[in-house]
Amino acid sequence: MSSSSDPACVLDADCPSRRFLARLADKWSVLVIYALEDGPQRNGELRRMIGGISQKMLTQTLRNLERDGLVARKVHAMVPPRVDYALTPLGRSLVRPLAVFCEWAERHLPQMMAARRRYAPRKPTPERVAVQGR
Repeated sequence: MSSSSDPACVLDADCPSRRFLARLADKWSVLVIYALEDGPQRNGELRRMIGGISQKMLTQTLRNLERDGLVARKVHAMVPPRVDYALTPLGRSLVRPLAVFCEWAERHLPQMMAARRRYAPRKPTPERVAVQGR
């Protein structure tokens, strides 16, 4: 871990790297990158692969990833035009770390769900009310 005096330290409030961490932490970016792992995809293919994503969010996510240099957009001169999206070399460098993250989430899902059930607010009992009222 870097110290906050390093030029690229994510703990520093002014570090530009935070924007990229925020991009990767958004709801859809990881899934789009994960879906592009096996090669170029068309917009409709991505939408079918990524359950629950709206057309608006897919378009916005692809534009953001393209702006950050992680995804390349290629327009083929056809009628109608065909547009493919593919990971750039920089985007490809994220595939393995994100795959590990996704695999971790899938493997530990039962434990996380059990923790959520234990954490869920319960009806207040007289004992809990008395303890909280101190």
